[in-house]
Amino acid sequence: MTQNKMKMLIIEDDPGLQKQLRWCFDAYEVVVAGDRDAALAQVRRHEPAVVTMDLGLPPDPDGATEGLATLRQILALAPDTKVIVLTGNQNHAHAVEAIGLGAYDFHQKPFDPEMLGLVVQRAFYLHALQQENRRMRQSQVDSPLSGVISRDAGMQRVCRNIEKVAPTSASVMVLGESGTGKEVLARALHQLSPRANQRFMAINCAAIPENLLESELFGYEKGAFTGAAKQTKGKVELAHGGTFFLDEVGDLPMSLQAKLLRFLQERVIERVGGHEEIAVDVRIVCATHQNLKALSANGRFREDLYYRLSEIVVTIPPLRDRVGDAALLAHHFKNKFCALESRPTLHFSQEAIGVIESYPWPGNVREMENCIKRAIIMADGPQITADDLGLSASAEPEQPINLRQVRDEAEYAAIVKALARVDGNIVRAAELLGISRPTLYDLMGRHAIKSAAAGGA
Repeated sequence: MTQNKMKMLIIEDDPGLQKQLRWCFDAYEVVVAGDRDAALAQVRRHEPAVVTMDLGLPPDPDGATEGLATLRQILALAPDTKVIVLTGNQNHAHAVEAIGLGAYDFHQKPFDPEMLGLVVQRAFYLHALQQENRRMRQSQVDSPLSGVISRDAGMQRVCRNIEKVAPTSASVMVLGESGTGKEVLARALHQLSPRANQRFMAINCAAIPENLLESELFGYEKGAFTGAAKQTKGKVELAHGGTFFLDEVGDLPMSLQAKLLRFLQERVIERVGGHEEIAVDVRIVCATHQNLKALSANGRFREDLYYRLSEIVVTIPPLRDRVGDAALLAHHFKNKFCALESRPTLHFSQEAIGVIESYPWPGNVREMENCIKRAIIMADGPQITADDLGLSASAEPEQPINLRQVRDEAEYAAIVKALARVDGNIVRAAELLGISRPTLYDLMGRHAIKSAAAGGA
């Protein structure tokens, strides 16, 4: 019965070698192909996890052009497929070129069945690990906080706070630097709340001119001003029953701060040019990268409005303070943009990961996303290099604290950084840390580190 066997494709134009390879790998469900068209058809039909291939395929059996072209198309169709190239001693340069294109490994002809069997077995194992990692990530898609990718303890506390606050009616203020994901958390808050089936309306106070902002917020009556040809509801009224998100609330003009305060107190609005009070049931969530207390002290933000808006304050840590998250997010965005840009799966060089971890990311997650997208587009080979990122490393020294805390935090940081570097692969993380897998599992349990990403901003 082959339905439970793992699938393997053998690309070989010599019938004798085809038969020999079939016999060697009878533990797998083996399909064969003798040329490029047949190979691509088998890949589409069977989606094999592992492929062995001879580069000398017709119509160029003595060269490698057809084999290398086939390799490119296989990896474009199925980037996770592990392709093992079978090559003669005289074709070493072609094997190296194949590895540069993304082949998993190469093996010399005439092949040693036992050695090739080990290579194939490891390829299947690695493919299974990568698929398991993908399933673990996808299993979190239904969570409202699935947009938050983090293993950092501080960021996980933020997520737990959002989950606690969501069922209540309290107004929430989300603070954080630009690009940390304030709107992502605001939307998660809405999705976790009893208002999830109603509208989530958002407005950026810094993006709308002051003379238009009031009508955007509260709407206007027909004839209220030149061009007001019909009655129009504002964003607050449109969010009735749902959540209204005020982004960059620190840029709200003083004249509108008073009107927003009245709405928060009375829960009624008046459209521009109107005299009727309209009751609106809406939850207010606001966000800013500014220090509203300092603005209040300088007379630029009403203190009474600040206290109305900040019943609950959630502060998002910047990316540079989130242990291990830089590499974790880099892998996430790499996988995302490889798929969107139809690129074969790329990998970060160790130098690139080092630069990602040491760079301070002043633009936070937004800067990270743009950086990785650019690197995916610009990368020439199968690896993303430090040069592709276009960043300069700038590491900051650790601050000393008491010995036990230093040890625990260093241990925690080492584990989450190792897991982030290898994209959650437990085996490789244990090797990187120089410990066994059981030891790593024990340490992860002691530090409450999950084996998959907790929920990206």
